[in-house]
Amino acid sequence: MKQYTVLALKWRPKGFEEVVGQSHVVESLTSAIEKNKLGHAYMFSGPRGVGKTSCARILAKALNCKQGPTARPCGTCPACADIAAGRSLDVIEIDGASNRGIDEIRSLRESVKFAPAAGRYKVYIIDEVHQITSDGFNALLKTLEEPPEFVKFILATTAPQKVPSTILSRCQRMDFRRISVLEMIAQLEKIIAAEGGKVERDVLFAVARASDGALRDAESILDQLLAFSKDTVSLEDVTQMLGNVQMETLFQLGEACQARDSHRLLSLINELIDKGKDPAVLLQDLISHFRNLMVARVAGPDIKLIDLPEELCARLVKQAQGFTLEELFAAFAILIETQEMARRMESPRIPLEVNLIRICRRGEQAAASPRPSAPSASAARPQTAVAQGHHAYGKPAVPPAAPKPAAVKPVAKKEESVPAPFVPETGMPDPHVDEVRKGFDDVIREVAKSRMSVATYLREGAVEKVERGTLSIGFARGLQFHKDFLEKKENRALLEKCFSERFGKNLRVILRLTEEEAAPRPGVIEDSPAVRSAMDTFHGRLI
Repeated sequence: MKQYTVLALKWRPKGFEEVVGQSHVVESLTSAIEKNKLGHAYMFSGPRGVGKTSCARILAKALNCKQGPTARPCGTCPACADIAAGRSLDVIEIDGASNRGIDEIRSLRESVKFAPAAGRYKVYIIDEVHQITSDGFNALLKTLEEPPEFVKFILATTAPQKVPSTILSRCQRMDFRRISVLEMIAQLEKIIAAEGGKVERDVLFAVARASDGALRDAESILDQLLAFSKDTVSLEDVTQMLGNVQMETLFQLGEACQARDSHRLLSLINELIDKGKDPAVLLQDLISHFRNLMVARVAGPDIKLIDLPEELCARLVKQAQGFTLEELFAAFAILIETQEMARRMESPRIPLEVNLIRICRRGEQAAASPRPSAPSASAARPQTAVAQGHHAYGKPAVPPAAPKPAAVKPVAKKEESVPAPFVPETGMPDPHVDEVRKGFDDVIREVAKSRMSVATYLREGAVEKVERGTLSIGFARGLQFHKDFLEKKENRALLEKCFSERFGKNLRVILRLTEEEAAPRPGVIEDSPAVRSAMDTFHGRLI
C-alpha cells in the first residue's frame, strides 16, 4: 500500500515560481542570484505557514543545482533531489527551539570550517532562531559576520523583534507577509483540481478565512476535510469541524442590530450556541465583521481594503449603508469591551448577549433613561424634537435653538446642526453651585450617551461657580488638551444642552485652566477595558 503524503508536504513549492503570495521576496532573491550578489546571511521573518522554510530550501537548491547557481533549479539533479528529500549533507537544518544553547552553537561554529561534501555551498537553515539564548547568539556573532566563502546562513523566525539587533545587522532581512484570502482560494482550487475532489467555493473561502493567512494551515484543514467528508465537502462540514461562524450568519446578526430586533438577535445566538459554536469565536468573528462594515462605510463601492471575494464585499457595502460611522464606532467599542468582560467570566455567553442587546437597543436606552428632577419652571417647558430624538448607537441629537430672553415659556425653533448663540434667561434663578456639583456625574452620564469622548474629558473638570446664567468649569494646568477639545463648537453645544436640561435653566458653559497641577489618577485609565484591550493588541504602555 502506497504511503499517503499530506497536502501540506505534497504541495510544498519546489521552485520560486510555485511560491504563493511572496512575490516581493521571490523577485529579490532571483535578482540577487542572476546578478551574483547574494549575501552571506539572510533573515526570513513572518507569520507561520507562509513559506519561509520552503524559500530557504529553494534558495539552497538554486545555489547547489548542477546547472547553478540559477534562479530556476532543475529539481532533478542529485543535489536538488537530495535537498528536496532532506538528506543533503550540504544543507543543514537546525531547530532553534531545541538547539538553543551555547554548546550547540559552538558545535555549529566548528562544523562551519569544513568544506561542502558535494555541492558548491554549505547552507545552514536555522528555524525559529529567536529561541536561541543570549549566550548562543553571542557565540554565533563572529561566524555570522565573517563565515567561510562557501557558507550561507538563512535564519527564519516568526518573532524578529526577539532577535538581537547585533544579529539582525549582519543579515539581509526579507519580510514574508500573510497570504490573502483570494490568493489562498486560488491555490486551494488548484490543489482540488489536481486531487480530484469536489469542494464548493464557499467551502474554500471558509477554509482560507479560518487559516488566518497561513497557507500551510489552509492545506492541513483541506486535507482533514477531504478525509472527513464522504463525497462532496459542504459548508456545514467546515463549520462543524472548525467551529467558526458562516458569513451568512454574521450578515444576519448585523441585520438584526441594524433593525434593532433584539428577539431575532438572541434567537440567532441561541441557535449558534446550540450547534456547538464557541461564543468567544463568535465574538471574534463579529469584531472582524464590524471592522469590515466600517471599512465598507468609508471606502464605498471602490472597496479594496477588505480581503474577501467581490460578492461578499458588495453585501458589506450594502449593509454598511444602514449604519452611520458613529454607530459602527460605538458597536466596535462595545464588542471590544465584551471581549475584555468575557475573559473575567466563566461563561462568555452572558456578556456576549448583554452587550449585543446594548448595540441593538442603544437608542432606546437613551430615550428611556429617567431624567433627574428639575425646577418647576423647566417642567412647564414643552418637549422639543431634539429632547426626544436620540439616534441609535448614541449619535448626538441636534440641540434646540436658544429661547428669546423673556419670562415666558420658550418656543422651539427649527432644528439646526449647531444651536443659535446662547441668550441667558432673565426670569429664572441660577441653580446653586452645590446643586450643580451634586448633579455633575448625572450630566457626564447623559453626555456619554451621545459622545463618550466628550464625557471622558469632562470628567477631569470641576465645577467652580454659577453666575448670571454662566457655568464655569475648571481644569488643572496640565489639561490644556481637554479644555481645547471641549471648546469645539459641537462639543460645547452638547455640554450646554445637557447642563441646561439637567438643571432646568439655559446655562452657558465656559472652560478655564486653573493654577493647580493635574493630579495623577492611578488605575482609572488602566482599568478601562477599551484601553487595556488596545494596549494588549499593540503591545503598548501607558505614558
